[in-house]
Parts: sequence; C-alpha cells; structure tokens
Amino acid sequence: MQLGGAAIADLGNDIQTQLLLSRGVAREAIDIHRRPALRDFLPDPSVFADMDRAAERIAEAVIAREPVTVYGDYDVDGATSSALLIRLLRMLGHEAQHYIPDRLLEGYGPSGEALLKIGKAGSSLIVTVDCGAMAHEALGMAHDAGIDVIVVDHHKCSPELPRSYALVNPNRLDESDAGAEHGHLAAVGVAFLLAIAVVRTLRQRDYFQHRREPDLMALLDLVALGTVADVASIRGLNRAFVAQGLKVMARRANTGMAALIDASRLKAAPSASDCGFALGPRINAGGRVGEATLGVRLLTTEDPDEARAIAEQLSRLNEERRAIEAAVQEAAEAQLAAQHNSPVVICAGRGWHPGVIGIVAGRIKEKSGRPSIVIALDDDGPEGKGSGRSIAGVDLGAAIIGACDRGLLVKGGGHAMAAGLTIAADQMEAFRDWMAERLEGPVARASAEQAMTLDLAVAPAGLTPDLVTTLESAGPYGVGWPGPRIAVGPVTLVKADVVGSDHLRVIAAGQDGGRFKAIAFRAAETPMGQALLHGAQGRRVWLAGRAKIDDWGSRPAAELHLEDAAWAD
Repeated sequence: MQLGGAAIADLGNDIQTQLLLSRGVAREAIDIHRRPALRDFLPDPSVFADMDRAAERIAEAVIAREPVTVYGDYDVDGATSSALLIRLLRMLGHEAQHYIPDRLLEGYGPSGEALLKIGKAGSSLIVTVDCGAMAHEALGMAHDAGIDVIVVDHHKCSPELPRSYALVNPNRLDESDAGAEHGHLAAVGVAFLLAIAVVRTLRQRDYFQHRREPDLMALLDLVALGTVADVASIRGLNRAFVAQGLKVMARRANTGMAALIDASRLKAAPSASDCGFALGPRINAGGRVGEATLGVRLLTTEDPDEARAIAEQLSRLNEERRAIEAAVQEAAEAQLAAQHNSPVVICAGRGWHPGVIGIVAGRIKEKSGRPSIVIALDDDGPEGKGSGRSIAGVDLGAAIIGACDRGLLVKGGGHAMAAGLTIAADQMEAFRDWMAERLEGPVARASAEQAMTLDLAVAPAGLTPDLVTTLESAGPYGVGWPGPRIAVGPVTLVKADVVGSDHLRVIAAGQDGGRFKAIAFRAAETPMGQALLHGAQGRRVWLAGRAKIDDWGSRPAAELHLEDAAWAD
C-alpha cells in the first residue's frame, strides 16, 4: 500500500505525540510541547526569592552608571551567564567588567580576597553567576567591607544562606513552591529571568522613554549553550530555552558565537548535541587548561577578528585538553577493579590535571554505571580537588554537601548530576567510606530501575532520513528529555570492524532489502562489541540505539548510534 503525503504527515504527527506522552507530557498539554515557546513556560520572575530585590539593585546601578563587575565560574554555564549579563547591561547603555577565577590558582567560587580586590578597584556592586550559593566566608568579607553582592546561582544551598545583598537561586531551601519548580534551571537560565526582571523594573521607572528596550530574545543563544553544556534537565522551561535559543544561534548575530561555530567546523545550524559535544567543550577548554577568561571574552566581543582568534585558540586548547584527559583517564581506570563492590567510584592520583577531572569522572561513570568522583591530589600538598558525575536518580550534590557538613571536606557543592569538592588528603579513606554508606541505597534503587526504554521498533528498510526527521521533531533532547531509542531488526551483519579509538562499526542488512550503518562509540572492547565482532556470523540480531543522519555521502542517509544488541534467534 502506498501512503500519500497527508497519511505520512499523520503518521509523523502520531509518532511525535507518542514520544511526548512517553516523556510525561499530559495529553491536554501536547500542543504546547510540540513547539515549546517561552510564552507557554516562562514564569513571572517575581516568584523567586530575592529576584525583585536583585533587579531593583541592578536597575539602580544602570541609572546611576555605577561600576559593576560580573563574577563568573570558569565553565560554560559561568561563561554564558557572565556574557548574558554583560551583554544585557551593554544593551542598556552600561558597560560592566568581568572576573573569572583561575581554576588552578583560585579554585571554584568567589574568594574573599578577590571580592575585596574588585571592590577596591571601584565596583561597589558585584554579581556572581553560577557560584556563590555556598560562599559564606567570602560573601561575609564583602558584606563587612560595604560591597553589595548579588548571587545568581542554581547549585544546592545549605539552610543558612551567606550574607549577600540578594541571592537568587531556585534551589534555596526557603524558595517558594512556584520558584522551586524551576530548580532544574542552569545558572544562565536564572540569569535570563533576572534580565527580564531588570528590564521590567527599568520600564516601570520610565528608563525607556527615550531609549529602545533591549531584545532579550537575542540572548537565548547563550541560554541554550549554557543549559545544554551544564547537563541541565531539558524539560519544561529549559526545553523552551533550548528550542528557541538554537533558532537564535542559527542566525549567528552574536559575533563570538558565530566564530565558535566556524571553529567547530559545523556544517549546519547547531543542534543541542552540537552544544554539548562541539561548542561547549571549546568554551570549557579555556577554564580547564588555558586562560579562564577566554570564554566570556569570546561571547561578549563585537570584533570579528578578535572572535576568530579566540575561537581558534580555544580549539587548540581543546585538543590539548583531550591529550591530558586521555592520560588521566587511563590512570583512573586502572583503579576501577579495586572498587567493583562499591556503589560509588572514587579515583584519586597525584599530578592529575584538575582541569580534566570532571570529564574523566563522566567517562568513569559511563564505564562503571555508578556515580564517580575523580580527585586530583596536589603533587606535594595536603589537599586535592575533585569533580563528580552521577547517574539518574542519585543526588550527588546533596551527598557532597552532607560530607561537608560532617567535616570530611574542606568545601564542596553542586547539583544532582554534578558536584565539585576540595578535600584534605588524610580524609580520603573516611570520605570513601562515608560516601559508600550514604549512596548505597540510592544507587541500588537507581540501578534496579535502569532499563533501556525503546520508543519504536522498525524493520531495516524503515530506518530512513524521514524517520529521523520525525523523531527529532519531539526534541530538543538531553538529560531529563532523552532522545528516542529505536530497535531495528532482525538483521544480519554484513561487516563488523573497529574504527578510530575503540569504536565499533557494523553494516547491517535485513530480509526486506534495508541496509544501514551502525556505530557504537568506545564500545569495541565491551561485551556487546566483542559479541558483534566475533560471534554474530550467521546469526540474526536486533540492534538498538538512536537514529541519526549521516550526511558525509552524496545524499543524507540514516544510521544507528548503537547502544545495545540482542540475538533474534
């Protein structure tokens, strides 16, 4: 039977509906989730504690032309949050300075010394972004010196808040129910809501009588990049942020963002996946192994030549980061066997570069299937810096704060999926034991619930570019809004080999004439990889994974990013 155009459209619409329903969307809300727009998800910024107080203070600074410094973290969320507020103030006719701490010399978060230095240089208002929620001592020093500090953050908070002029964070323990609903926002999302509140406050003060109001939508490319790269949950408001932000990014109006896209050698308009795997790592490379200010400088410059030079520098640093990361990962993986019974993997070594431990923690998590923490101990010092990544259902940030409360860490914090810490070397064993006890139950429950959920099963000939387009229509995808997984089969393997660095490639064919390529990244040595390389001859198999477009040939073809396989007979 031949399907006409209308029938194909109805089929695509039905698949999209099923994808939305399976991700928890109520049937009556399907329409607003088909094309997520801000008007359907954006809250009134005033529902957040301290939001109006923060907006009033920034508005006063704009009107009075008061010196302002934005103090950001050195990762992508910090760089995009800083750039967003700097660009906002520039749109309002006011320039702001930035301060990004050096990862190796200063560590995470604001230090009292840095805040006092900024104050002495003339800034009586400092806005910290993506940091500050747990900086009690540093903010106390600034408060005593008469410096107003506004904290814009999303990390876990302790019951006692630091002394600040205002602290805007949906994860405050005293946040309203309406504000706490948005605890999954990245810091850049919180910064965007603050931008809305600032403009509204200035409008009420007639600031725009003789001045055009800023186009805040033009800042959404920064929100999309920071949200995806910080592994924030892509649901609700975040999904609208990313969907609309990718459209803004495609217009290339931000000079630095356009240079970053070019340096990443992207052929098409960036996708959410590109933000996570191409654009984000380059911004991060500056803070990890280079100069921490490169990211915010790139995203705020209006000079194409400067943007091009910074983007190229970040690409070179990203290559350097990969080499350093490979060495640390090899050393960390050597410690896995001794921890096979622990619910949490904690690897530590002297001489490991602190700038790559977060990435390595993510790799170890993927390999072990457990929350993982990688700690770079000082070569000859008493402390080490660590970074952790978690699995779905296990709140690592809360565990790290708990370890701090018990005196096991010098400092630490984070959110459910990622956390950072500083630890005294002589506390390592006590920290391992406490974390294992704390996370044993949550990890067991999360592991018991783990299963590969499939959205669709198709015959080999059904894996087509049109199907990929239909599946992508329910995006953007990410943490909390997983990309659709499909099963394709039964197939026989025409070819199976290893390509690149431990990647498995197969060519599969079905009895219906369908033929496609599948690739499993870093999987050649896994049980699945070995089975398909050496045990699949003459046997039929089902392949499962995510359908993607392969556009390397003369015309686009569909391929499968392979995640699992099962014998069909």
